Amino acid sequence: MYFFARRTSVDEMGYAMSRLEAESELCDGGNTIPEPGSSKRASNSLFKLDHEIAQVTKLKSSPHKQLAELVPGMHKSSVSTVKMLVGREANYSARGRFSAADRCHMLSRYLPVNGPWLVDQMSTRAYVSQFSADGSLFVAGFQGSYIRIYNVEKGWKVQKNILAKSLRWTVTDTSLSPDQRHLVYASMSPIVHIVDAGSAETESLANVTEFHDGLDFSSSGDGGYSFGIFSVKFSTDGRELVAGSNDDSIYVYDLEQNKLSLRILAHTSDVNTVCFADESGHLIFSGSDDNLCKVWDRRCFIARGKPAGVLSGHLEGITFIDSHGDGRYFISNGKDQTIKLWDIRKMAPNATSYSGLRNYEWDYRWMDYPYEARDLKHPCDQSVATYKGHSVLRTLIRCYFSPAYSTGQKYIYTGSHDSCVYIYDLVTGELVALLQHHKSPVRDCSWHPYYPMLVSSSWDGDVVKWEFPGNGEAQVPSTKKRIRRRQFY
Repeated sequence: MYFFARRTSVDEMGYAMSRLEAESELCDGGNTIPEPGSSKRASNSLFKLDHEIAQVTKLKSSPHKQLAELVPGMHKSSVSTVKMLVGREANYSARGRFSAADRCHMLSRYLPVNGPWLVDQMSTRAYVSQFSADGSLFVAGFQGSYIRIYNVEKGWKVQKNILAKSLRWTVTDTSLSPDQRHLVYASMSPIVHIVDAGSAETESLANVTEFHDGLDFSSSGDGGYSFGIFSVKFSTDGRELVAGSNDDSIYVYDLEQNKLSLRILAHTSDVNTVCFADESGHLIFSGSDDNLCKVWDRRCFIARGKPAGVLSGHLEGITFIDSHGDGRYFISNGKDQTIKLWDIRKMAPNATSYSGLRNYEWDYRWMDYPYEARDLKHPCDQSVATYKGHSVLRTLIRCYFSPAYSTGQKYIYTGSHDSCVYIYDLVTGELVALLQHHKSPVRDCSWHPYYPMLVSSSWDGDVVKWEFPGNGEAQVPSTKKRIRRRQFY
């Protein structure tokens, strides 16, 4: 199923709680008081996702049935914040509090679209920006060897300023350990460095003020062969790292034994992205420039030596994968200018990348996506849904599910080459918000796990935060804002 984003004007997007609250008010017959900055303009949904994940997503963000009742047998799709609060006070749920679904129903309508407010401004490109799991810390990595850890709860004070060691080209990825005590960073080198993120030292200069221990991901049989690492992630128990590299391989590093525990020759081209599928650590998802997503089950890999399954559907290389966290669903960003939603139960035992429709020469690093390729579809597309509108050019742009706690993962958001952040509705595919500020590609962005706050980072060096409804701070001056209108395809 393909979803094509309809681009709306800045008036519709820029300061609205978006159309979500407006729809809620319409459902209430227009009797509720609009929230500040809300829009009364309702939207038209595009397509309905007819898949189990659509029902799961709705259940995770649907209000209590008594709150949703209009008349017996009929239910609202949206209930106003005022009525939700009244229902809680009346104890409709018989629990005396909001359920997780009630909470998501309320919070998911408050999108972080106000702002932006400047967090930091560097003279070099920002490549990585991520909140910690509890949202108390924020990590940003830059091409100029700098990585900064900000303390969100202390006014975004720089808690640690890290000068990377032996950097090749740029900081390609960072990952904070689950206990937030250690940070690893990677570059175009087989050595991943680990830093004590919890030490009292603010200035972390490699092997000057602090040690940056090197973790060697090259195996003994490599003969000194050098490769670069595009993606590195901690396991949920903090005992292992998984990495994807430009030698077509996936690596697993055992931190307790301080050695490489597994190398998989996984793809036929660069492995741009890897992640653990869930908390168990058994399943690994990978995406490559061979256009394929693969699922690896470590419990049976030694015996089979093959992936548990392969998912095809992208026409160009894959830049990033984000897991839903349940070991079943994930999304991928592709150089074919699409995000795809996958269900691993649809995977095949074998697959090959499909290039039969491609009769053009193209390199995403310096060329625009060919006009003749914009409507091409993979003949054996195994994805559940496809989302279009953003632009994936020049760099490995990342996409994510919105937080489970506050939104029930009902949105998908992504950076874009056109300097914007796009937020799509997972079920309808509609573009529900468009954040415009940056002057260069937005490679990474991160939504706070609990609050309606999103931080975007760009090649223009700006790291900015978007919130609802805002915190009273001065916004980035309007002269720095640049609104672009480009044709979608």
